Amino acid sequence: MIRAVIFDMDGLLIDSEPFWKEAEMQVFPSLGIPLNDGMWKETIGIRIDEVIDHYYHKFPWDLQRFPKLEVKNRIEDHLIRLIFRDGAAMNGVGETLEFFRRKEIPLALASSSDMRIITAVLKKLRLGHYFEVVYSAEAEQYGKPHPAVYLASAEKLGIPPPRCLAFEDSINGLISAKAARMKCVAVPNAALRGDKRLGIADLALGSLAEFTEATWRELNQG
Repeated sequence: MIRAVIFDMDGLLIDSEPFWKEAEMQVFPSLGIPLNDGMWKETIGIRIDEVIDHYYHKFPWDLQRFPKLEVKNRIEDHLIRLIFRDGAAMNGVGETLEFFRRKEIPLALASSSDMRIITAVLKKLRLGHYFEVVYSAEAEQYGKPHPAVYLASAEKLGIPPPRCLAFEDSINGLISAKAARMKCVAVPNAALRGDKRLGIADLALGSLAEFTEATWRELNQG
């Protein structure tokens, strides 16, 4: 029996992946990084400081001129401006959160984004009241695909990980949730649909709007 539900944020609750892409495309090329769509897609769902470390290892730049923290802040500042200007909830978000609220299922938010980004999203979308736990992977040694953020969120909810259901949109997030021994519903964006790696999900949906009472019963039977 599923006793708690944990949601990812970027690309699941808010269509922020285009915002991340715009922010990274603005900053990384200025450091000499030949960022393209393929490179960007492989880092979806990964904590931004780890993305920066990844690119620094492959394309080192002058850290005295451009410290990693400054690079991170530039990306996040641009991202937050876009969230407040253009951010909107993904299809089915409100209905799905209400579904679990009516069933009195405790909810958590477990994101690779820093808390200041999570706070901006919850403020923009007015969703903060749904979540008993809001947790960022920035507090962990490793971000997704490591399971730490999911394990910590389950612990804060007081629910064993195998009794939690996760919702994820990215491959890295899906790996994180499954490594935490949780059931996981994948809600991938169009670019990932058909990706064979989605096969490890317990269920794949086109959007949260497809989640129904029948879906809930099916997940609880497994």
